[in-house]
Amino acid sequence: MKEQVIAKRYARALFALGQDQGEGAQKQYGEELARFAEALEAAPLLDRVFRNPVIQIADKKKVASKVAERLKLSPMVTNFCLFLADKGRLANFLSIQAYYNKLMDEQEGILRGSLVTAVELSQDKQDKVRSGLEKQLNRNLVLDFETDQEILGGLLLRIGDKLYDASIKAQLEQVKAKIKRGE
Repeated sequence: MKEQVIAKRYARALFALGQDQGEGAQKQYGEELARFAEALEAAPLLDRVFRNPVIQIADKKKVASKVAERLKLSPMVTNFCLFLADKGRLANFLSIQAYYNKLMDEQEGILRGSLVTAVELSQDKQDKVRSGLEKQLNRNLVLDFETDQEILGGLLLRIGDKLYDASIKAQLEQVKAKIKRGE
């Protein structure tokens, strides 16, 4: 829970600074945060350095500065990373970056989700499903399409923190539960 509070606080702060600079700056900051996050994910040792409480803050700042320099990050995002190092929050960077993306999506009216089906959907069907859901939700929707044969049929739709389970597996489990209860 603490991780989420930290992520929200710092992401909102950078988001607000970007708002003062204009929408172009917000997008740029988001892209730069994503590049820094990719570097962290590509180099697990780098992430361990930022998480290690034994390593001095000055050393973490040097490493963060070198990474920012190599990635050609703007002074604002570079200073943001150095500020996170000063506050001992570089270990929370991935959560901060994820929440920043969420703020950008909210501002642009975009919902993200995933749709799981038992069989792979053609591109045409994917587009139809996406457009139908966009009409129902009255928002732009970015969907990741996945397959999972264990659901047997139907679909699982996750948008944000909501899960809509219309799978045959779930329906069979409901019937099984009713039979056990004697209904």
